Amino acid sequence: MSHDLRLSIAAELERTRARTEALTDAVDEADLVRQHSPLMSPLVWDLAHIGNQEELWLVRDVGGRDPVRQDIDELYDAFKHARSDRPALPLLDPAQARAYVAQVRDKALDVLDRVRLTGRPLLDDGFAFGMILQHEQQHAETMLATHQLRTGAPVLHAPPPPAAAVPVTGEVFVPGGRFTMGTSTEAWALDNERPAHDVHVPGFFIDAAPVTNGRYLEFVDAGGYDDPRWWSARGWAYRQKAGLVAPLHWISQASGWSRDVFGRIEELDPEQPVVHVCWFEAEAFAAWAGKRLPTEAEWEKAARFDPATGRSRRFPWGDEAPGPDHANLGQRHLSPAPAGAYPRGASPLGVHQLIGDVWEWTSSGFEAYPGFGAFPYREYSEVFLGGDYRVLRGGSFGTDAAACRGTFRNWDHPIRRQIFSGFRLARDAG
Repeated sequence: MSHDLRLSIAAELERTRARTEALTDAVDEADLVRQHSPLMSPLVWDLAHIGNQEELWLVRDVGGRDPVRQDIDELYDAFKHARSDRPALPLLDPAQARAYVAQVRDKALDVLDRVRLTGRPLLDDGFAFGMILQHEQQHAETMLATHQLRTGAPVLHAPPPPAAAVPVTGEVFVPGGRFTMGTSTEAWALDNERPAHDVHVPGFFIDAAPVTNGRYLEFVDAGGYDDPRWWSARGWAYRQKAGLVAPLHWISQASGWSRDVFGRIEELDPEQPVVHVCWFEAEAFAAWAGKRLPTEAEWEKAARFDPATGRSRRFPWGDEAPGPDHANLGQRHLSPAPAGAYPRGASPLGVHQLIGDVWEWTSSGFEAYPGFGAFPYREYSEVFLGGDYRVLRGGSFGTDAAACRGTFRNWDHPIRRQIFSGFRLARDAG
């Protein structure tokens, strides 16, 4: 068991690093050190930060080894320097950063070969290694978002997502009652996903698919961005301040709306889920449509609850890990797939594409579950609890399967839309 686990972890670390290298090798050194948006770090900062976290946890903590580059710890501490300030720091240059992460990886793999994967919460089931590879995959998605913000010729390539296989429209009724939210058994689940606890959710309706570009365009064409009736006071103030007129990366042309997709200008696909909208935009659309955003508990019940057994699944389709027929994950494609593209990934109740495609905004703030305990450090989630954040669920086309499951929680400020965010709607049953 221990041998198989080590081999599995090593393979996941290698697969994850291959993605990081593909994202950083796709551009030249000037692009690596350039800040493409004040919302994002230079790609070279993300690269060295990935290595620094791996060194801190796997080499120094788990392995008890001497530091590789203790002198750079502060430079790559995400809490010490705002993203907008990072280009001015004395960062490692691209060659130094690549050499550093390679050196750290060699030492981390040596630790993996030698350490016991049991006897300590940080090591049980290889948790520390799972935490670090999830961290790297999360930064890979962040780097993918940076690629979307860069200007210049396209450098990323992937086949288009699959076409719709079944028609998916309307809404699904989710019966009221208790269900198990969160997890106490998922080996690599992070602290904010824990512990499992029962939650009573009244019956509600939820959209069978995320809101599509075509449906969102109706809101735009109806003057939704110019009508304060649909916006909260904070949302309207932000819409005016930021000059929002459509989702980020939408382009108005004489022939209609198109979209910038990683440097390629493409005709807007009406069947794909809308992406790059902030929480305030999602909230306004919901008001216009006469519905609302689902709560986090409603979203998870729709995604995990199996009415036939009364248990919560790992994923909408069951407990097996996501495959290419279940969900649009892992940067296999560079955009969301049309509604109905993944019928094998639907929930027992018939809710589609809850995993992958777009992160889905919920109405809930980011709060701790009953019995929450920070692990293994407060800065992963505890310091964000209760702040001005809204929870997003389900992952996107840029989220790797290793960092996505039915219990996984993401959070961000309600103004953020550079992330791969969309939404679906819900309404009360009564």
